Amino acid sequence: MRRPEHDSGNAANRKPRDDAEGGVSGRRTPVPRKGRGAVSNLQGRFERDQREAFDDGWGEHAGDNVSEPESGSDAPLAVAKEDPPLPPLRTQVTIERARSILTRNASPDIPFDVSLNPYRGCEHGCIYCFARPTHAYLDLSPGLDFETRLFAKTNAAKRLREALAKPTYRCETIALGVNTDAYQPIEREQRVTRGILEVLSECDHPVALITKSSLIERDIDILAPMAAKRLAVAAVTITTLDTEIARTLEPRAATPPRRLRTIRTLSEAGIPVGVSVAPVIPFITEPDLERVLEAAREAGAVYANYIVLRLPWEVRPLFEEWLQAHFPDRAERVMNRVREMRGGKDYDASFATRMRGTGIWADLMRQRFYKAADRLGFRYNRFELDTSRFRAPPRGPRATDDTQGSLF
Repeated sequence: MRRPEHDSGNAANRKPRDDAEGGVSGRRTPVPRKGRGAVSNLQGRFERDQREAFDDGWGEHAGDNVSEPESGSDAPLAVAKEDPPLPPLRTQVTIERARSILTRNASPDIPFDVSLNPYRGCEHGCIYCFARPTHAYLDLSPGLDFETRLFAKTNAAKRLREALAKPTYRCETIALGVNTDAYQPIEREQRVTRGILEVLSECDHPVALITKSSLIERDIDILAPMAAKRLAVAAVTITTLDTEIARTLEPRAATPPRRLRTIRTLSEAGIPVGVSVAPVIPFITEPDLERVLEAAREAGAVYANYIVLRLPWEVRPLFEEWLQAHFPDRAERVMNRVREMRGGKDYDASFATRMRGTGIWADLMRQRFYKAADRLGFRYNRFELDTSRFRAPPRGPRATDDTQGSLF
């Protein structure tokens, strides 16, 4: 069962962990790792033991990093080089055997009721990801653990088939890849998303996808025929057109130009495509709002939406670390503007306002989005996919098995 979102509370005050999997390793300030979004392994709010980096002072003395001259030499002490950069973190994938696969929600501000997530954690490493705190349920860090210690639900297609075969199942569009990207890099080998789409296609079940990856193009052979029957729609998230910002903000996602090309490719294949400008981050991605909409419309996107930066639970301290590491000159301005749009708080989880914010700046952002979207001819309402075609799969062994299939 999904837990409700609240303000980050005490999680904001916890220190980064010092461990072998990417903690601060005794450093006073977390140092970004190449190809990763989070700059620390901030402790999860459910962990019993708390760890803090401790500086015993040895690194502060000049004598710690010097080499002695040879005996009899008048040469001065040679200062050693600085510590080498932190080694890259390898991605670890654990196979998870899911007991159930469909998640239902009753949130009034989310345009779907049923979702399916093939993976836990996401290698894209987007620092703003609202799903980061879910790793705390696994006693892992929402920081670097979230993007390096992943779980693949390799039996997802089987569990989906079982769910669709139940007599009580009622067909509704399934949103695929909401908490974590269904097309993150490990999908190339795991192919969990591909297996899910094969089941949905076989049953003529509608699906809506959202991604930052060009890997979705691999599955056009499934999605295009489904779209022709009004069974598939896709959205591509583009936060900014600035590749330098994107490299630190979403380090392992496709570049902005590549995502625009994906929109064009899907659109030319007959798949309705939208653009999600999310999140809009004041003074970081917010200046690009209109340009993203223009570029996406030119590439073939037909509907659009936006979401203001959300900072639930551990996302807030992780995001602030990221700001200090990459944008120290504007970190305070960004957070002040965030609070102005959240009633003075870092985050407000109220259903009515969490996606858009409140106050004058949120209102100005809303006006900018809708004026640009109207000018470009975007639609806002989601596509109504066809649920009448759905055919439940047979219960029991599949017809392709050696055993006899179910008659009912």
